[in-house]
Amino acid sequence: MNGGETWIERGGERLQLLAERALWWPAQQALLVADAHFGKAASFRQLGVPVPQGTTGRNLDLLSGLIERHGARRLLVLGDFLHSAHAHDAPDTLASLAAWRAARAALQIVLVRGNHDDRAGDPPAALGIEVVDEPLRLGGLALCHHPRALPGAYVLAGHLHPCITVGRGFDRLRLPCFHFGPDVGVLPAFGAFTGMYPVRPGRADEVFAVAGESVRRV
Repeated sequence: MNGGETWIERGGERLQLLAERALWWPAQQALLVADAHFGKAASFRQLGVPVPQGTTGRNLDLLSGLIERHGARRLLVLGDFLHSAHAHDAPDTLASLAAWRAARAALQIVLVRGNHDDRAGDPPAALGIEVVDEPLRLGGLALCHHPRALPGAYVLAGHLHPCITVGRGFDRLRLPCFHFGPDVGVLPAFGAFTGMYPVRPGRADEVFAVAGESVRRV
């Protein structure tokens, strides 16, 4: 496994893989994240399931740090911004999102609808988020939620929450990962309270695990 700053090129675009489970796209001055699932913990609590609190704040703090570090002017969300319709009835979640957005009014935010967005409904209009259906074609890339090959562009997507197992025996770890195939790349879930799905990479695939504060090719 190799550490250090990690860059790849797909669709003729140069992208940096970030340990915060995001991509930095300098040519577009854009951060890309997938599967934030804001309001998931609140939705579970509304259903009587005891789950940790503070996940929205942690996710927003991560985003704030990334935006400031890179000077991002755009945030591109590859689906599943809100977890469910219950998020619209979670006042703490909505208040946190509104306060965060108000402090970054100049930031352009675009959401490519995912399957949870279809069920949850679009984010509140007051958040000033542009919502589009997949694919969103920018440069040499097609931004989607669902991983599927499309002609004429390299696809970046989310949905699967990919992870990879490293080590053996009692030293095995499941780590979130970026999974790049010949035509489609899948980002790890950005949200702090999400599950993971093991990937089975093919011979032509590249997998980069998120290990602590670094991204490592495996």
